[in-house]
Parts: sequence; structure tokens; C-alpha cells
Amino acid sequence: MSEHVFRHSDIKQKPLDNLHKIDHIVVLMLENRSFDHVLGYLKLEAGRREVDGLTRSMSNLHNKKKYAVRHLESTAFEQDPGHEEKDVAEQLGNDNGGFVSNFARRYPGEPDLGKIMGYYNAADLPVYDHLARRFCLCDRWFCSVPGSTWPNRLYALTGHADGSKDNKPIPLYSEISFVRHLEAKGVSWRWYSHDFQTLRSVDEKYRTGYDQNFFKVEESTMLETEDFLDHCTAGDLAAVSWIDPELVGLTAFAANDDHPPADVMAAQNLVLTIFSALIASPAWKKTMFIITYDEHGGFYDHMTPPEAVDDDPNFRNYGVRVPALIVSPWIIPGSVSHTVFDHTSIIKTILVRFCQEADGSIPDMGARVANANHVGELLTLPRPRPTTARTLPNRLLAQMARWQARTWKSKILEQMKTSRRAKKLSEFQQGLVAARRRLMEQG
Repeated sequence: MSEHVFRHSDIKQKPLDNLHKIDHIVVLMLENRSFDHVLGYLKLEAGRREVDGLTRSMSNLHNKKKYAVRHLESTAFEQDPGHEEKDVAEQLGNDNGGFVSNFARRYPGEPDLGKIMGYYNAADLPVYDHLARRFCLCDRWFCSVPGSTWPNRLYALTGHADGSKDNKPIPLYSEISFVRHLEAKGVSWRWYSHDFQTLRSVDEKYRTGYDQNFFKVEESTMLETEDFLDHCTAGDLAAVSWIDPELVGLTAFAANDDHPPADVMAAQNLVLTIFSALIASPAWKKTMFIITYDEHGGFYDHMTPPEAVDDDPNFRNYGVRVPALIVSPWIIPGSVSHTVFDHTSIIKTILVRFCQEADGSIPDMGARVANANHVGELLTLPRPRPTTARTLPNRLLAQMARWQARTWKSKILEQMKTSRRAKKLSEFQQGLVAARRRLMEQG
């Protein structure tokens, strides 16, 4: 299959016309990985020169020692690299030359400082490898803030943060999300989760109630409760579906959000589950699936983030580049977009598609959203491509089945141990547990 670099000359219709090819937008936002760490291999190992990814010459210098990019042997990264505002500033210093120094400062005595320069490849990320060849890869998608998780998720839902580039100890915010504009227009939406619903944390209007809008991704009980998979099977997708991965993950086997130390194969399994459900759905021909990450999690990326238009002078720079894949039957297979996107591009896409007035205006959610590029320009095909479960390679399905079997075996062996240590929660997970406790107290 030949790869295709997306250019504006490829557009046969205006981007807005392209957006009207779809009736359903599905968003999955994962955690804490950089573009080069996840997809940089496409240039380095897969020979896709059109992708702005890794080269062998890329490195960091720390204490007069050179640390070059390298493939990681394990699909689980044990440490949680720094990604607060001060960490990102150090990492991006000296032309993105501070990743190793920052990792050394955060983990003094770490014997393998060079692993922060590490990357995964097709063998580690088989689902992404398949999607990157069949749909569109965005190699200029930056997170919105050079900082932590919640400021970036706030931008993805509200178009701004709350004044800080770092997380609150208890991440409960009172910001206005794009969902309010959907409701005002009578546009359908649903929020799917595993253990924690980020919308409830961000927008207090949805802190309680709205049970008709909140569902599980995959219901694990015998209760007759609908979930995302059911809605896909029935062709009953909302206009906007937002999916939260397993964010707390109280066992090593539950976490599938890609937040270290989660095994990246767990997120591959989640993405495959969602993608398989979508392509089998009667709604697939009118659907677009957006996969991206909240922020880079402290992992190396070689690209310097550009300036951004923003109402707040302290937020006029994008954060580090993150992985992004746009999946739809209206997309040229193997295409690569070099357009600058950030998380407010999701809001812009949703509002332009579902909330645009006759005069072309959309609800005002600030300068960042107003100036964001939406992804309609990527939906360039004149008719949808046929995509079914039969298009999934047997080797991909076999690899995922082997991983699931190994994981299940490890889980059983862990349960058989007479003493089990409680999982140590990251700062991010501790905040989620505290927020969930507070929400339960509020009813």
C-alpha cells in the first residue's frame, strides 16, 4: 500500500463539506506518551520518510555522555517520568536536549537514564501500526499545555485551563465544557468510561445525574446495562462519544490508559476493541474516530512546540507533540497530515460539525478554539472505503490473542499468591481516587 502525504490540494470539497460526511465523532484520549516515543519508529524503522519521526542521530547529552534514541525492550515502563511545568521546561531546553537530565534529576541513581529516549515499534504497537497504514497519522498534533494531565484535559473539553499548568491535588474543576453547547443545540452525546468520568471532574453541571449520558465502555457485570459495544452493534451512536480509558487501574492488569507503568499492549487491546466495534457497526460509514494523548508524559520528542494563539498570555505555547490517529472510511489510506492541531482542534471539529450557525459562527469558547484547525480537511475521499473485520490481518489478531493469554495467566498467578502488595498509585491516580471520593460524598 502506498503512503500518502496530505496536502491541501488533495481536498476535493471544502473542509466543512467534508465534515458533513460524518454524523458521529468518537474520541479516545489516552495518557502520557510522546509522538516520537510511540510513532517515531515509522520513519526510523518502517522507512516512511514522509513522517516527521526519529532518526539515528537524535540524542541528548547529560554529564558529557551521549544518549541516543533506542528501542525499548519492555512494553511496560516502570517509572513515571516528570511532566509538570518545571519538568517540561527543562526537557525542552537546549533544543529539546533536557529529557535525560530531567529524568536523572527525578530518579537519582537510576542505572539506565537512556531509556527516557526509548521508543516502541510495530511489534510493540501492532494496532497503531495497522491504523497508521490504513488511515491518517497526524505528525503535528501538539498537546495544548507544556504541563500536566489535567490542564491538557481541560483544554480538550473547555478550550482553556484554570490558570495552572499543573494538576490540582484533587482534580475537581468548575469550567464550561463543549458538552453544554451540544445540549443547547439538542445534539446527542454520551460519555463512556471504565472507572472515572473526566467530564464530571471538569464541568460541575455534570457532576451528578445525567445517567442517560454516562455508560461503560464494556460492561463487565451480568446486569442488563447498555455499553459502548452495544451501541455500536445497534448502530445507535450519539453525535459525540467520548471514551475515558481505565485511569485508576488499581491492578497492573486493569490499566489500559498507557500511563506508566501500564503495559502499552493494554491500550492496544482497548483501541482494537473500539475499532473492531466501530467497523462492525451500521454507523461506521458516517463515523470518525480520533485517538490521541493528553500530554507527552516526559518522554522524548525532537520537535519544538510552536507558539499558540490564546487569551491568556501564560498559555501561548503548545505543549510537546503527542500521537494522533484519525480513523474513518472517508480517509485516504496511509495518509500523513502535517497540519498543526492541538486538543482544541477536537472542540473545533465538534462545534463546526454540530453547532455552527447559518452565518458560519460557532459558540465562543475562547481564542484557542477559534484559531484551531479542525480535522475536516482529512476526510477527502468522495465515497467511504469498505472496512470490515475481514480487513484486520490475521497476524494482528493472533498477536493480540497471545498477549491476552499471557496477561490472563499472569493475573491468575498473581491472585494465587498468599500475600499481595497493594499497587502504588501515581500522583495522578491519587488525585483521581480523592476526586472520586469527593464526588461520592456529594451524591
